[in-house]
Formats: sequence, structure tokens, C-alpha cells
Amino acid sequence: MANPFFHTAFTSNVKAVQTRMGSRETYGHHEQGPVEEAELGPNEIAFIEARDSFYQGSVGETGWPYVQHRGGPAGFLKVLDARTIGYADFAGNRQYISAGNLAGDDRVSLFLMDYPHQTRLKIFGRAQVIDEDSDPELLARLDNPHYRARVERGIVIRVEGFDWNCPKYITPRYTEGEVVQRIEEATSALAAQNLRGNARPEESIGNGELPSAPCSMSVARSR
Repeated sequence: MANPFFHTAFTSNVKAVQTRMGSRETYGHHEQGPVEEAELGPNEIAFIEARDSFYQGSVGETGWPYVQHRGGPAGFLKVLDARTIGYADFAGNRQYISAGNLAGDDRVSLFLMDYPHQTRLKIFGRAQVIDEDSDPELLARLDNPHYRARVERGIVIRVEGFDWNCPKYITPRYTEGEVVQRIEEATSALAAQNLRGNARPEESIGNGELPSAPCSMSVARSR
């Protein structure tokens, strides 16, 4: 079965460059046979639901691509089913570039990053914009009631393909919470290590008679 992500990404120009650079034969094996449907598995679902941010690319009417960072509490990007993800679009700087782009072209590309573990997941999809008037029930599913941000719309994405990227050149970065957690873990481990090092085994010191200790005395001679 052919990988749907590669089927979309590997255009004629891309294949020409792969041929010139010597990687075409390797990637060609992933395009043999009919194109399978993209379905998120347990690994993809767990990875997506743990993210607190991602990057989304869209294309405007002039053909220029635009990349936007979207963030929120961990799990704000929700898996609705094996082929659909979505998120609540919070109010921002009111430029509405992504929203405007999606009005003319529903294709999006997502990059999901896990910097501490040097892992990234790439997703191709087709996005649909919903709001309180068009689909209030689905918008409610995308909302995060415990996160204090105003929801302007919902973005529902039909997954067309995905690919796990290699960890090469991903610099590990950590959130404030992750740094605090690692410090606490290191502190606990160090305390446990010191406790083990200072512990003395319980052993008998003997039960016989104590030897007589020599006593050193100085005698002053009278003149």
C-alpha cells in the first residue's frame, strides 16, 4: 500500500530532486500499490493529545504560504476519530490570515513537535471552519472550559496523510513545568543516593570483656 503522505508530498519536481540526490529508489518503495486511507493509530493519537502547541501552514490567494503557531493547554488539539482532529481557535491579534486563507483553500499542513524527546509528526489535512451558528455541539467538544481564552471559531481537520520525521537536528527544549519536574526528580534521586551512602549496616560490636586500656601517667620528681 502507498503511503498517503508521500503520495501527496512527492510531486514531479520533488521526485526529480530525489532522483538527482540519490534517494528516489528508497522512497519509491513507499508509493507502490493503491493509496491507503490515512488513519491515526494509538501512537499518533497519544502524541497529538499530549501537545500544547503546533504549527499550521495554509496558502493564500496569491499562492504565498503562511505558517501560524497555535497553542493552548495540553490536549487542546483533540482527536475526534481516527481520521479527524480539531481545535478551538482562540482570539488572537485579529489579523485572521489563516482564517482568510482557509476560506479560499482548505488544505493545511501541521507540524507537531515534542522537543524534549526530539520527535515530530507531520500531518496533511483539509480544514473546515465552524462556529456557534454552524455547529454548536461540535464547537463545544473542541472547547476547553478550564482554559481562560475566548473561542472565536473551531477548526476541524480531515487527515489526508501523516509522517513521523527523524529526530535529527531537533534541539531539545523544555517548558517551565518540564524543567521544574526534572529538577524535582533529580533532587529526589540525589537525596535517595545520599541517604544510601550515609546508612551504616547494623552489626554487632561484640559481647566479651573490654580489654584494659593502657594509662599514661607522668610523675613529677621532687628536687
